[in-house]
Amino acid sequence: MATIKHTSSKNSDLSAAERYLTFQHNEYTGLPSWDEHGQPKLRENYLLDTLECGENTFAMACLLANRKYGKNAQAGDVKTHHYIISFDPRDATDNGLTLEKAQTLGLQFCKENFPGHPAIVCAHPDGHNGAGNIHVHIVISSLRIREVERRPHMEKPCDWQEGCKHRCTSAMLRHLRAEVMELCQSAGLYQIDLLKGSGDRITEREYWAQRRGQRRLDYANAKDAASGLPIRQTKYETEKAVLRKNIRSVLRKATSLEDFSAQLLQEHGIALTESRGRFSYRTADRIKPITSRKLGDDFSKERVLAILAENAEHQKTAALHRTDPTPDKVSRLIDIQAKLASGKGAGYERWAKVFNLKQLSKSVALLSEYGVHTEAELANQISRFKTESSESLAVVKDLENRIDENRELSRHVSAYLQNRKIAQQSKHAENLAEYQETHRAELTAYQAAAAYFKAQKITKLPNLKQLKAEREELISEKAQFYQKYREAHKAWLDLATAQQNLEALHRAEGRREMTRGGLHELDK
Repeated sequence: MATIKHTSSKNSDLSAAERYLTFQHNEYTGLPSWDEHGQPKLRENYLLDTLECGENTFAMACLLANRKYGKNAQAGDVKTHHYIISFDPRDATDNGLTLEKAQTLGLQFCKENFPGHPAIVCAHPDGHNGAGNIHVHIVISSLRIREVERRPHMEKPCDWQEGCKHRCTSAMLRHLRAEVMELCQSAGLYQIDLLKGSGDRITEREYWAQRRGQRRLDYANAKDAASGLPIRQTKYETEKAVLRKNIRSVLRKATSLEDFSAQLLQEHGIALTESRGRFSYRTADRIKPITSRKLGDDFSKERVLAILAENAEHQKTAALHRTDPTPDKVSRLIDIQAKLASGKGAGYERWAKVFNLKQLSKSVALLSEYGVHTEAELANQISRFKTESSESLAVVKDLENRIDENRELSRHVSAYLQNRKIAQQSKHAENLAEYQETHRAELTAYQAAAAYFKAQKITKLPNLKQLKAEREELISEKAQFYQKYREAHKAWLDLATAQQNLEALHRAEGRREMTRGGLHELDK
């Protein structure tokens, strides 16, 4: 799953970015690594290119731009922006991703999304966490040295004019995520939906806090192990990680907002507050609460209320099941002698005898209900119900497939009709590229529907009302066959259990006869 993340730098040493990309650095301190001669060590493998720098280095190109436009002279000014595109570790083995291909994709991405900015594009073969993921660094000067064509995601004139600074806005980040998704799709790489929120929002700061904390914990545990002391904790968790875990533990069992808030406070000392329609969580040792946006989308008001509603519904369903026992269900007889041999006592023996008598009574009543009088009739009935169960289940599966196909066809027909006008208007758009960017989602849905019709060889567009009526008929038919399946399946299992009970009874009677016969022989 390819991802993209962004950081900005106010470092006035403009050559620091290139040194970081080409030389080895300590992943915890950020300081360069030195060899035995006191020289910085080059990275073992990387590819590096520059864009919009002319014959100058990246640092010189940035310095010349700053002087030309009189920008970035203050210590607090953002000098560079750093974007990292990390590819899925599986892409190397499954999809043939190489360092050269990643560098090519990075250059293409930079040219399309950061035109006019001096930039470094550098591909590395592995992440600092040893995950094996190929990734690309894109470092751009914050200043734009030429005017570029306006794109739909650009909101203000400073986003395309010469001499203005790059702005990493929400619209820009959303655009870049969509571009990464399309880049991976066109290259045949693994991808996730980056436009949806993240359940756990792990910031760069929290990530490194966890890494450093785990390193310190591992070091302390190694010292304790060498001294023979017990190790109490092996995994380091940040404050936010602990907060997420505690919230989830309560969220799994709460059924209302009041219950959720009360349990959070009682069990973990977490106070739930709401401000401007958003939830915040404050632990006992904090004055300022942590907002749900900093924890992740799983902790937002909408998501929490949805989970609480699901929990309440599940609780109602479970209560119905608890109050709906099945007294007519036939269970297998208990092998009392085996249980006694395993250590069960006299009390268990008395209960098991009563239980077995009840199951034998149920078995006899069941055989009478189905008109079974001989072992052959019982075997025939079991075979018949087993066949009926299998046949009904096969019909149910076939109907489910037809219902899914109907739903998919209806979805494509609806998307085609909704977006057909937009697709037709694109033929007459003055600026086709801008129009396509603005209506990217609608045009994608329209093209997917058209491709589906072509693949299914559908020449005439079906009627949505007819599709809905057909789907409802299929659902009704499925319900009927599913009921037949359940009845036949239950009858098959009950009769098979009754058969096993009768066989167990015959075996027990045979053992008793043998025991009586042995006793008579001893008496003689």
